[in-house]
Amino acid sequence: MPADAAAKGMKLERYASGAGAMLLLRRVASGKVVSASSHLLFRATVLATLALVFLFTFHYPSLLSRSFTLSSGAGGGEGGAAAHASHRSLLMSSSASAASVYGGAAWEKEVRRSAKPRKDGGIAVLVTGAAGFVGTHCSLALRARGDGVLGLDNFNAYYDPELKRARQRLLAGRGVLVLDADINDALLLEKLFDLVPFTHVLHLAAQAGVRYAMEAPQTYVASNVAGLVTVLEVAAKHADPQPAIVWASSSSVYGLNTDAPFSEEHRTDRPASLYAATKKAGEAIAHTYNHIYGLSITGLRFFTVYGPWGRPDMAYFFFAKSIVSGEPITLFRAADGADARRDFTYIDDVVKGCLGALDTSGKSTGSSKSGKKSGPAPLRVYNLGNTSPVPVTRMVAILEKLLGKKANKRIVAMPSNGDVPFTHANVTHAAHDFGYRPTTSLDAGLRHFVDWFADYYKLKLDVPKIAAKVAGAGKPSSSSASKKKKKAAAMSASS
Repeated sequence: MPADAAAKGMKLERYASGAGAMLLLRRVASGKVVSASSHLLFRATVLATLALVFLFTFHYPSLLSRSFTLSSGAGGGEGGAAAHASHRSLLMSSSASAASVYGGAAWEKEVRRSAKPRKDGGIAVLVTGAAGFVGTHCSLALRARGDGVLGLDNFNAYYDPELKRARQRLLAGRGVLVLDADINDALLLEKLFDLVPFTHVLHLAAQAGVRYAMEAPQTYVASNVAGLVTVLEVAAKHADPQPAIVWASSSSVYGLNTDAPFSEEHRTDRPASLYAATKKAGEAIAHTYNHIYGLSITGLRFFTVYGPWGRPDMAYFFFAKSIVSGEPITLFRAADGADARRDFTYIDDVVKGCLGALDTSGKSTGSSKSGKKSGPAPLRVYNLGNTSPVPVTRMVAILEKLLGKKANKRIVAMPSNGDVPFTHANVTHAAHDFGYRPTTSLDAGLRHFVDWFADYYKLKLDVPKIAAKVAGAGKPSSSSASKKKKKAAAMSASS
């Protein structure tokens, strides 16, 4: 029995040993397959990563753009695209540069014609965001006084693109060409600076809106940060001579500041929204390009601009729409129970501030050829506001009177989504440096807006028009001092 048991034990041991060896061999074989697969996967991943890096490096910043086609200047909308529906992202197709689409002798002639000053001593201005609200009015005012203007706009669908196309047609009728292109398209910007020795850039293109930043944050980074960098890069390193830059910052940079009125000396390191943060980042970026490359840069902090040809996402505009259609409007109250207040600034006053900033911007001191600056260049920032905050409820009451209809009001506590309880501009510096003095009351400004609003949307209102030609055509303030006084007097009488 012991001998038999020993024999059985040896057989079991051999069996176990053989099974273990087989298992070991299987594991080794399997391990080799897994290892080989891992190596292949690793190599493929590395190659794909390198390819993406190469593509981004080779095509940047045109990857930040979208595809564009040559605009006829009289086109319609974008097939009924819904608002907020079609925004560019940080990475787009490699065929995005409009530089490959725009070109030819006829196109170059049109660009030069639009950008050529029509008076001695006139300036040549590249206006970005030219089909936007402020951009349209500034372009009209520059052209009216004999300056050369070339516009650029990407016509995105943040709000109704047809309104932007209508502004484009308005500008075309005044001899201003607006190209359908993006500020992140460095190749196109370089081509434009090769064709025209722009003396100034009025950089108004941006992704606007405080609340929308919570839905589409990347669009704000692409437009307000990357877009600004692209414009400054081309101006600093390609343009010869370097232009002076005037660009749109925002009163939103004051964020949670409670000191009033808001002064350029107040702290701006506590933004209440991503939109405000991107504008504050822009001011820091402007400082860098001024310091390193000698670009003359002026930032303008706009305070709640309103008027004809305005933005449908602004409260006064969509309140007017809602009042006419009988839909409810929402009004905010601060934590202390006070109505929200805004320093509403009429578009004509803002235009005068923009042109004043352009006229006093000074020269850039850098050279795109040497990459060096000959000395310090101007670096400025100004508030452009009305200096008279008004409760939003007062603005609604004026609209009710002008539209002849009561609003269906819903009052709620102010949400923590980027809105602030009040804004109030101190414009002392702008007044001192280029004579900025807002003159338009909210009553008069809203009357001009409603006249345009009714005309544009074909509404029949029982309200007398006081300035149909100005409001209907979107024409900015006259350059003549006497005409300005007469217009101001008419506005005061009407209010």
